[in-house]
Amino acid sequence: MSDSASAERRSQIVADVDFGRDGKQAGNLSMPWSSHESAYGQIQIPIVVVKNGDGPTMLYTAGTHGDEYEGQVALMRLARELEPANVCGRVVIVPALNYPAAEAGRRTSPIDQGNLNRAYPGDPDGGPTAQIAWYMSTVLLKLATGYHDLHSGGSSLEYLEYAGLMLCGDKDLDRRGLDLLQAFAPPIGVVRKARDGRAAQPAAHRLGVAALGGEFGGRGGLSRHGLGIIEAGLRNQLKHLGILPGWNPPKPAAPTRLMTWTGREGFVYAPAPGVFEPLADLGEEVEAGQPAGLLHFIDEPTRAPLELRFAVPGMVICRRAPARCRRGDCLAHLAVPWNG
Repeated sequence: MSDSASAERRSQIVADVDFGRDGKQAGNLSMPWSSHESAYGQIQIPIVVVKNGDGPTMLYTAGTHGDEYEGQVALMRLARELEPANVCGRVVIVPALNYPAAEAGRRTSPIDQGNLNRAYPGDPDGGPTAQIAWYMSTVLLKLATGYHDLHSGGSSLEYLEYAGLMLCGDKDLDRRGLDLLQAFAPPIGVVRKARDGRAAQPAAHRLGVAALGGEFGGRGGLSRHGLGIIEAGLRNQLKHLGILPGWNPPKPAAPTRLMTWTGREGFVYAPAPGVFEPLADLGEEVEAGQPAGLLHFIDEPTRAPLELRFAVPGMVICRRAPARCRRGDCLAHLAVPWNG
């Protein structure tokens, strides 16, 4: 779609903050949404802008999936603690980007069942999820020098904490993204090719914005370890961009270990419904043929469980959180060293 055509399709979302004004502002992105319960209602997405003079802009979002909490809490804390006097440039913070999903504590929106990280570039005339993606694509990302969308495994998965970069093939943009990842200084960094253009990182890349994601916990809970990684990492990035010059980054315990996801062969899927008993821990190095777990069949108590095995070697970076699973559910997947 051409820029002129995009401009004609304006977002229905209205911000009550002034992105160009110095100071600290807390307000809302308001989207009109008429429902049976509220004929002239609005969906209001909280936003905080901290600005002091000219300079780069860092955009932070969490709550793209509403049941992922580490990023939401870290961004709320950053919004409370960050003061304009300490900033050179601008920080835009949206702790619950898919607000209907965050309010419901669900991965997807309870209004339209939309998965925001599969909705870009969005649609200004679509449902709430598509409208949020469109506002991101046409307003917020266009303000940004850098962008970090914070995730975790949500209710269905548990991840070994990492910050992630999707490569787009533009050497300069990939280098800036890798610099932003290294500045974040996570214990693990996952670098992989973008597989789905409907996600937030590719949407940022299309606008020339260096962007990161990552997974910082899961199980529908809140990992203190993941939260700590995010809280330090945000400030490290702001220091790297010159936005937070007074921050003294803590020395990391070890250099970031760069990994990449395996292909589909490194994923273990449930071939039938059952109860999954994992036999490998997060962070464990496994060999090809090693048991990943046992699938038990509650409707056939005398039936022996089905042993599921890893097809390739690697490190367990993700595991299913609920034991009960359905056919086709992801039970685990692997990462391997990234060699650039």
